[in-house]
Amino acid sequence: MHVILLALLCFGILTLWIPAYWSVAVFQVGVFALAAIVLWRSRNRLPGFTYPFTALGFAVVLGLLQWLTGRTAYSFVTQTATVQWATFLAIFLIGNCLFAETQVRRWFRSAMLWFSFVLAVVATLQTFSSGGKIFWLFPSGYADYVLGPFLSRNHFAAFIEAVLPVALYQALRSEEGSLLYSGMAGAMFASVIASASRAGAVLASGEIFAVIVLMWVRGRTNGRAIGLSLLKLAILFAVFIGVAGWQSVWTRFWTPDPLAVRRELAISSLQMIAAHPWFGVGLGAWPTVYPHYAVVDIGVFANHAHNDWLQWTAEGGVPFGVVMAGLFLWCLRAGFRTVWGLGAAAVFLHALVDYPFSRPALGSWIILILAMLAAAAPTRNARTNIPINTE
Repeated sequence: MHVILLALLCFGILTLWIPAYWSVAVFQVGVFALAAIVLWRSRNRLPGFTYPFTALGFAVVLGLLQWLTGRTAYSFVTQTATVQWATFLAIFLIGNCLFAETQVRRWFRSAMLWFSFVLAVVATLQTFSSGGKIFWLFPSGYADYVLGPFLSRNHFAAFIEAVLPVALYQALRSEEGSLLYSGMAGAMFASVIASASRAGAVLASGEIFAVIVLMWVRGRTNGRAIGLSLLKLAILFAVFIGVAGWQSVWTRFWTPDPLAVRRELAISSLQMIAAHPWFGVGLGAWPTVYPHYAVVDIGVFANHAHNDWLQWTAEGGVPFGVVMAGLFLWCLRAGFRTVWGLGAAAVFLHALVDYPFSRPALGSWIILILAMLAAAAPTRNARTNIPINTE
């Protein structure tokens, strides 16, 4: 079953560029079918409820209530958004059942890492040589910064952020395989730099620092291993970044107004929240309602708030925003406990300036990390009594 789940996830990621809805429909139907099979097979040993289940379930129930009671500005998009949240819930339930076995959890985490690494290399090469074509074959409508199947540099950065701590964790954990995982981490970090995503560059750099500090503080590795690993990481990072180039992202950091447009969208979203604090305007209805609250004409159709946090709160009300904040705190705590799971919290932070959870397949990529974190049973450090995970 975990192989089928991986195949579905890879299909969803690799078809992100397709504008037609059929690819999303195939992914979602596959997820729901797999969820039904996995839950039936696991009916006698279902895992206990955790906060992510509660948060994702709340989103589904909220969407259904908004649709059934007419508390939405656009019924159709609320139905679609509810199905997307149901997809996230199904993904979490599948993962929570399958990842109860440690070996399956490790296998899947390794598979996600290898898939991310290969796609990072392809994306870096493609962005400099394809002329905007997806996999050098399919026109994207853009001339540059098309990274593999990703048409958005921020979505690509979020995709890498979710898994980068896994590579760093493996590179720093021991000397065995350190060079391989250091190379993977270097290539993935360089791909984020090549994407010229400012938030991605900051968060990926922060992940490197956080993983190193946590590995040292929690005693996950010895001084010699971490020293050798850091040397390898530094050399490989320098080589890969030199090849991929850092000038584009550096130039973007010096943009006169880096929050242009995002600031105006945020103001409009806050006004939307103030006008609909309890039930929101309806899941998925932000683009429909936005023109009424727009403070400036940006000249194009505003399809997202470029801030998932504000959009969640505007669409679902303050209670929904609080529930999602609780989900972030839960995954942040679990990420600090496991170290390799820090990527999920990084993507939630990236959502402050973009919308990585807007696509079912990309959002499911992060939700699977949450499922792994929920399934990983912590143990206690005998000396410090701190919950840790021995993976």
